[in-house]
Amino acid sequence: MTFTTMIKDEITHNKNNSIELLCELAAYLRFNSQIIPDKITITIENPTVAKRIYINIKELFNINIKITVRSQRRLRIKQVYILEIKEQVSAICQKLNIDIKDSKKLPDEYFLASEEEKIAYLRGVFLACANISDPKVSGYHLEFAVKYKKEALFVSNLLSNFAIRSKLLKRANGYMIYVKSAEMISDFLKLLGANNAMFYFEDIRIYRDHKNMVNRLNNCELANQEKVIKTGLKQLAEIEFLKDHELINLLDDKIKQVIYYREKYPETSYQELAKIINLESGKNIGKSAINHYFIKIKNIIQKYNQSHDKDWQ
Repeated sequence: MTFTTMIKDEITHNKNNSIELLCELAAYLRFNSQIIPDKITITIENPTVAKRIYINIKELFNINIKITVRSQRRLRIKQVYILEIKEQVSAICQKLNIDIKDSKKLPDEYFLASEEEKIAYLRGVFLACANISDPKVSGYHLEFAVKYKKEALFVSNLLSNFAIRSKLLKRANGYMIYVKSAEMISDFLKLLGANNAMFYFEDIRIYRDHKNMVNRLNNCELANQEKVIKTGLKQLAEIEFLKDHELINLLDDKIKQVIYYREKYPETSYQELAKIINLESGKNIGKSAINHYFIKIKNIIQKYNQSHDKDWQ
């Protein structure tokens, strides 16, 4: 079972009032049906969604619905449910604010008067043409596939009513509205009433965020350690230069002490080296002082090279 199937199974078992079911059905028929003046044809692959749509139509309009079940073989055998409505087609479309003559015409503003009705409509759109990738196997991605740009903008505006920002993408066979924000996808699941799916999504999101944070910290620590080692090796080379050219005597006792401990602990940071000196010698010294001493050593070497017309790196 895919993550999207799990979500659809959950929300189709939720209880809603007749107005909300009407809005949900209006969205579903608009985005996943073929409507002509004397017939409505709905093709559905998910059995729980097929049951939900069938029951909603029966309860809201009290009409006969022809059901055909076909086996479809692609990568695997699966059932496809075809619902055909030949009664009261015009009345149904009028009730659902669907224009039979103009499939591009969007619902009137009054049709979705309340926040609950807008949520119900989005739920219908999701059941009809949406998909959410499983966060366990891929990134965070919610998408709706629609035919017309007007529909895409309409769905995008509905999402924005609930602070869910989406983007539009033109495809060969229509348009895609998509959301990449994990937080917004989680909010959308909560909006649909898919609480179990939302908790599953959040658990994986928290785990992945924690794992990424640990990896960043480890990478940062590794980079810092490499920097410390490079600095230590460079300073050992500078100390060796001082010894080879008999420049040590130009330094005072404090700098000589720092040189002694640097040679003894070449892979330590300034902060660690300062603590070691304080513990072993009993003399207080800070990391800024150690840094200052090595800057002074570097300047002595540069002056020596300049005076002897040499380049030392």
